[in-house]
Formats: sequence, structure tokens, C-alpha cells
Amino acid sequence: MAKTPAQRAKKHGAAATPPSAAVVNAGTRRSPAKAQGNANLIVIAGAVASLFLFWYFHLLTLNQMTDLSGGLAMPDSMVFGFNTSHIEALRSAMNADALGQLQFVHKTAGTLFPLVFGLSAVTLMAINVAKKWLRRLLWVFPVLFAGIQLWANVAIDDMLGAKVLDASSVTLASVLVVASWVLLVVSLAGTGVALSAGRRKKAVPEPDAAA
Repeated sequence: MAKTPAQRAKKHGAAATPPSAAVVNAGTRRSPAKAQGNANLIVIAGAVASLFLFWYFHLLTLNQMTDLSGGLAMPDSMVFGFNTSHIEALRSAMNADALGQLQFVHKTAGTLFPLVFGLSAVTLMAINVAKKWLRRLLWVFPVLFAGIQLWANVAIDDMLGAKVLDASSVTLASVLVVASWVLLVVSLAGTGVALSAGRRKKAVPEPDAAA
């Protein structure tokens, strides 16, 4: 019968007992600097994707949609909101195909932009802001922006596609569009605060390095 390590040690001495220390694969260790570098790459990729999607959605596609509306601006582009008369004119100018194209844009670039931007902003804030309360406060704005922007997409499609235009639906869509633009600006300001906090954090030497 095989003897236990304790029995072998008793008979042959402690030298006969194999070391029990776990073998660590040094190749799997990842330094904090490397982890920070990987996170920065994710943020950079997200920022580039967000810029591209903003350009594609707001500056390219929605501007091109004015060719299908007799030159009338799309509700998404109206930073200060819109009124019922503008929506009535837009509904009269856009046929079913044009409305279908706008709905498709909302489901593609209009959905990807707020999600990618929100995730990128949250990640940037997470790796640059050390104070938990400030980090959580800054997170509120990009998360709200993503949710409000997605809601605005649905509200605009429902408003334009309704059989009878309801003034309350116009008000709701207008408020959501204005709120999304405000939250986008505040979120961008929040990323600036996060970057500033990250620079200050790097400027302070680590306790080990300063010793």
C-alpha cells in the first residue's frame, strides 16, 4: 500500500518529502502596465469607431436623407428640437420607402453609435478615474445617453409612421432628441475630466518607486 507524504517523512526524513509549492507559469503573469496598455487599446479602438459612426450617422446619412424629404432636416439632427408643423411637413414629403430607409438607419448606425460610444466612454472613465464616487457619477451620463438615444430612435419612427400625428408624440420625440444631444455633450465633458484625472494619477509616483 502506498505511503502518505507524512509516513514517508517519518521514515526517511523531511528530505524524502517532495516540495508542495505550486509551480507558477511565469509566462502567464501580466504586469499592471501591460493590463493598462491593453485597456488603452480598447478605448482607442472604441473612440475611433465612435467617431466614424457619428460621422456616418449624423453627418453623412441623415444629411443625405434630406434629398428624400424636400430639403427638410431629419428630427435626429435638430439639436434644439422640433415642432408639430415641421413633422407634418416631413410626413407629407417622405413616402413609405423614405420612411423605411430612415427606420433602417435607426436600426443600424443609429443603434451602434450610442452603444459603442457609451461603452467606450465608460471604459475610459473606469481606467482613468481612481475615486469610486466620481467614476460612478461620470458613468451616469454615457449610460443615459445610450438609453435616451435608442428611445429617441423608436419615438421618431413611431411618430413619423403613425396614421394620425399626435402632438404628444411630437413633444416626446423632441424632448428625447434634445436630451440625447445634451447628454452627448456632457458625456464628452466627462471623458475630458477622466483623462485629466488619469494624467494626474500618472504624475503621482508609486510608493515603491519613490522609495
